[in-house]
Order: sequence, then C-alpha cells, then structure tokens
Amino acid sequence: MAISRESLLDRVVALIFSHRPAILVGFLVLTLVMGINALNLRVDAGFEKLVPIRHDYIRTLTQYQDDFGSGNQIIVALTQTDGDIFNPEFFETLKSATDEVFFIPGVARSTATSLFTPNVVYIEVVEDGFAGDFVIPAEFQPTQEWMPIVRSNIIKSGRIGDLVANDFSGALIRADLIERDPTTGKSIDYQRIAADLEEKIRQRFENDRIKVHIIGFAKSTGDIADGARGVIKFFGITLAVTGILLWLYTGSVTLSLLPPMVSLVSVIGLLGSLDLLGYGLDPMSILIPFLVFAIGVSHGVQMVSGWMGEVMYGGDTDAKGRPVVPAPAIPHGVDSFEAAERTFRRLLVPGALAVITTSVSFATILLIDIQIVRETAIIASVGMAIMLFTKMILLPVLLSYVKIRNLEGYRERHRAAETRRDSLWRFLARVTRTGPSLAILAVVIGLALWGIDKQKEMQIGDLHAGIPELREDARYNVDSQTIADKFSIGVDKLTVMVEAQENACVNYAVMKEMDRFAWHVQNLPGVHSVDSLARAMKLIIAANNEASPRWFEVSREPLNMASALHDLERGGGDDYMNAPCSAMPVNIFTTDHKAETIAAIIEGIEQFKSELPEDQFKLRLASGNVGIIAATNQTVAAAERPMMVWVYGVTIGLALLAFRSFAGTLCIVIPLAVVSVLANAMMAILGIGLKVNTLPMMALGVGVGVDYAIYIYAAMRGFMDTGDALEEAFYKAMRLTGKAVIFIGITLGVGSSPGSSRR
Repeated sequence: MAISRESLLDRVVALIFSHRPAILVGFLVLTLVMGINALNLRVDAGFEKLVPIRHDYIRTLTQYQDDFGSGNQIIVALTQTDGDIFNPEFFETLKSATDEVFFIPGVARSTATSLFTPNVVYIEVVEDGFAGDFVIPAEFQPTQEWMPIVRSNIIKSGRIGDLVANDFSGALIRADLIERDPTTGKSIDYQRIAADLEEKIRQRFENDRIKVHIIGFAKSTGDIADGARGVIKFFGITLAVTGILLWLYTGSVTLSLLPPMVSLVSVIGLLGSLDLLGYGLDPMSILIPFLVFAIGVSHGVQMVSGWMGEVMYGGDTDAKGRPVVPAPAIPHGVDSFEAAERTFRRLLVPGALAVITTSVSFATILLIDIQIVRETAIIASVGMAIMLFTKMILLPVLLSYVKIRNLEGYRERHRAAETRRDSLWRFLARVTRTGPSLAILAVVIGLALWGIDKQKEMQIGDLHAGIPELREDARYNVDSQTIADKFSIGVDKLTVMVEAQENACVNYAVMKEMDRFAWHVQNLPGVHSVDSLARAMKLIIAANNEASPRWFEVSREPLNMASALHDLERGGGDDYMNAPCSAMPVNIFTTDHKAETIAAIIEGIEQFKSELPEDQFKLRLASGNVGIIAATNQTVAAAERPMMVWVYGVTIGLALLAFRSFAGTLCIVIPLAVVSVLANAMMAILGIGLKVNTLPMMALGVGVGVDYAIYIYAAMRGFMDTGDALEEAFYKAMRLTGKAVIFIGITLGVGSSPGSSRR
C-alpha cells in the first residue's frame, strides 16, 4: 500500500521529535570528533592541482619536463638601489643567496642558475678559435680588482637581460621545483618553500642598498595562503556581525545565537570530514567554509522565522497549515515544541530541496577537468550535505527547547512590528497586478537583453598583469613588475616544442624552418623576445667568421652546424635540445599573461603553417607558465557551457519533481537565468575574467540563488492551494518569508565578504 506524502511527513516528524535528547547527544559527539579531526587539517597546495593534466599542452609539458623543466620555477632577483651591481657587497650577497636557494628543500638543484653556478659560462673568439670559462671563475674574490673582469665575462656570455639586468642594476637566481619528494613520494610543501624564501633570502639579504624580489608558483601560493589565513581573523567579526543582525531581526539573544551556532557545527563537520577524506584545504578553496557558514545561517533564518510565525500566529491554523474554523478573534500562537514541529513539517520539502539543489549545483563543477576545481566541488557538496542535517534536524530540535521570557510581551512587540511593515508588503503585493507586472517584465527583459549583449565582452583568463588573487600593490605583484621592467626576458614564458627526426640539429631544412617560425612569432603582438636553437647557432656561426653580420644565418653545411653545436654545448647549450636532438624548444617570452595576449599569440602560432611534413617538423604546444595558463583558459572555456547546462538542468529537474508544476519551475528558474546573465555582464564591466577561481562561483551563485526562489514559491503555492488569489498569496508569502529573504541576502554578503579580501 502506497504511503501518502502527509503520512510520510507525520512519521518523520514523530521520529525526530520523539528522540530529541538522543539527537542532541549524537550531534554533540560527532561535532567533538570532527573538531578533533579538523585540528589535523593542513593547507594543501600543489602545482599539479591547478593544471588540466589531460590537456594536450600539459601532456607536452609532462613529456619533456625531465629535459627542459616543468615550468614550476622560482625566480629571485637582487637589485641595487643605487648604481650597478659591480661592487663586492653585491657579489657576496648574490653568492650567499645562490647557496641558500640551492639548498631549499624542493629545489631541483641541477636547474639552479645564477652567475655563480657552473652552468653559466661565456665563449669568446680567440686566435685559435673559441675559448670559454665560467662567468665567475673558481678563483674569483669579491674585490674591486675582479669587477671589470666579471663585467667583461657577463657581456661575452650574452646573459644581459637574462641573468643580469639590462642596466646592470640587478641579477637573477632561477631554479625549478620538483612536485614530489623523490625519497618519500609526498608532495612538496609550497608554503614551507615560500616561508624559506622569505626567511632565508628576503629577510636575510635585503637592506637599504640591495632589494630582494621573489616570484614563482611557490611564492604566490605562500602569499595567497598568508592572505587566506588572514581571512580567518575576520571569521570572528563575521560571527559577531551576524549575531547582531540576527538579534535585530529576532529580538531574542537565544534565537540570534542558534543559526550561527548550528552553521558553525556544519563548518566543523566539513573541516573534520576533509581530514577523514584525505583532503587538505587549498588557499583557492578557503572561501567554501565561509559560504557553508553563510548559507547555513540563511537557511537557519528561514527556520527561525517560521518558528517565530508559529509562536505568534500558529493558533490561527491547524498543524497542517489549514485555517481554524471559526477563526479566533484575537491572533494567538502555540508553544515552542509545537511551533518547532509545525515549522519542520512546513519547511522540510522546500528546505531540503533548496539544500539538495545547491549541493548538486556545486557538484556539477566536477565537469571541469582541473583537480583544484574538483576538490572545490567535493568540499562544497560535503559541506552542504552536512548542513542539510544540521539545518533540518538539529535546529528544529533546538528550537523546540527555546523558552521566550515574557512571551506575551514578545508576541505583542513583533505583532506591532509586523503591523508597521504590513503596508510595505501590501505595496509590494501590487506588483502582481497586470499593469505593474507588465512594467516589471519589460524592465527585466530589457536588462536581460542588455546583459546578453554585454556578456559577450567577458573574457577567459586573467585580464590584468600579476596575480589577480592578490592586490595590485601586493609585494608579489610589485616584484613581478620590477623583474619584467629590468630584464629583457620577461617572467612569462611560452615554450613551443619542435619535434623532428633525430639529429635534426644538423638538418638545414628543419633549422631554417625553426628560424622562420621564430621570426614569425617575434612579430606577433604581445611577444617580448624569442630564443631558439636556430638563433643560438646563428650567433656561433657569425662569431666563427669574425662576427660578421653577413654570416648571421643558418648554415647549409652539416659540418658547420655540427661545429656550432659543439661550441654551443661548451657554453651550456643543453637547454636548446634533448640528447638525440629530436626535440628543440622555442622559448617565447611574453609581455604579460593577460588572456587577450595569450589568445593572440596562440592564434598566431596556429596560423603558422610549416611546409615540411610532420615527421620532419612538428610544432607542439606548449609548456612554460604561459602554456599552462593557455591550457587552463581553454579548459575553462570548454567547460563553461556544459557546466551551466547541467546546473540548470538539475535545478529544473528537482523543481519539477518537488512541485510537479511546469509553470512553477519556470517561476523559479527564469529569475536565476536573468541573474546569471547580469552577473556575466558585471564581470565584463568590472574586468573580471572567467578562470579557474571564478567559473565555480557561477555554479555556486545559481545554487545559492535558487534557495530564495524555492522558499518564496513554496509559500505562495501553499497559500494559493488554500484558496487565496495571487496577490493575497504573494502578500502572505512576503510577510512570512520576505523579511527572511532580505536578511539572508545581507547575511550572505557579510559571511562571504571576508573571503574576497586579498593580501
């Protein structure tokens, strides 16, 4: 025999409220256990988590990272505040800083490069051919007598603009990082590396005469994590502000404490669950606990608001919400226990639907094939699942124990406040009339059309230089700009791999095509400079011929090319080719990593058509930090539409299942769609790009926004089912949930704003 919906509700209500002490004890024990687990939670950041591993560009990077590095690099620049670097103090500092970078845990020591490392040499033409040595010889002493010699060696090495600033005001130290410790197999601790860079490099060597600038993924992760930890300081402020707003809303200290307390239980459960699941909390997903807290408070307000309504007016209806006949002359309420039961019964379906819809919306971002995004989806979904139980079970049980002192006085104060607000709700209810409703629809349609047109200007990726997660004047962004200004080779690099047959280095057709490709790329907008094996060989060949510019060309003779390679290898030319000379990187240094810059360069590379067959000359994109950004941007662009289709598809499906009304589902979904369009338009206006950090927020926004629509529609439908006309049903729904929805919007803003602060 089928069980009716009302019968099922009766059983659930009886089950919950007949076991209240056991439920409270169970939540208390679970909260303590999760709180202990949460103490073990670590901030977990990783380079691999931020990249789309299965993208073709990343596969190219992975294939050749042992030969040419992974693109996960740290760069330390020492700059002289006055004059040039040719003084003993600067070289003593540079040598010590190089040693410190070399021994930082996680540094691939074979890749460490500075004027003091043995992979930096110079070659010069002498009477017998070529001669070379280390730029800074082993017998070097930091004295004034050595300064002219070192200056000459630097000029001969061709590292001006690369390791040495164009105006000789600074020098760089570069090193690649390994993703995992080769002995333990564990991911390296990026925050520890960032802390080491600060403590062992910046704090030790920076003074009034020498400034230290540090960039790289590890450093940016550390700075973002520091900013994220700073956000936690605002959590207490958020709690306090939320409590004050709730007190103003409820007029009761007890009622103002319950929603934040229950939401805090959800957050503790979330953080403890992450440790059990083996996850850490990435700086990029630090906002999720704030969202869970804010959403939990918003749902809690609905429950508290419903409970208050029952306490004040519940006696006018029966337990099923039907008006009492005959109606009492004076409105009166019910006790706390019955109010909690009635509120639970009325909000179980819309409340659970709202939370489930939000949770499923979060889960749809699993479609984005980037680990950090998927972690964010899992964290958000777990948080919403926990919040479903705390909000739908724990909070009603706690409300059943609430005792309001001077209950009649409390009722009178709130009834008086409701009477004062009654004219506002009556005024708002007029929007359901034909004239005002048509005017509102016209305005909404106009805004939607404007948003549809404006959102076309929204771009994929970063729209500003530096790291947008940090303030424009943050130390990292200032350091990045300083290095870009002082050195010819910028901090942003795109590497295109030329694949060919073995020994392609002495194949004129291949090398000439590489040279032609490099020239093509050099003339693309946004390209700072280009370096390739063909260019390096041309330099050697010209040097072999009295440095005549007429010989600055790719040789047609294999023996001449082999000779140039031999001389190049003496100068540390391993970065230009792999051992069999079947893969040769063309390094493209860009002016920045803005989305439009990367898109223009990638388009220009794709337009280059080689006349050689692929078995002789094949271009493969891409590595370097710009290659990684390009792969990420393409992944985000590909995932945007499918993700939003799934978000709205799930929302429509659940709304149809719960309300069994196509018209009602449209009433819920259409406003959400308009808001999504306008949000995209605002991103375009504010210069916010669509990227890994912002795309999930689009799904989260739909998931959060659907709550408002579900609560208001459920209330309206309930009143219309009892015979009220549309205007009267809207009036009663706004009177019942309108103030709660307004309060929810304020609470969500307060709860989420700390997470948007940047260091």
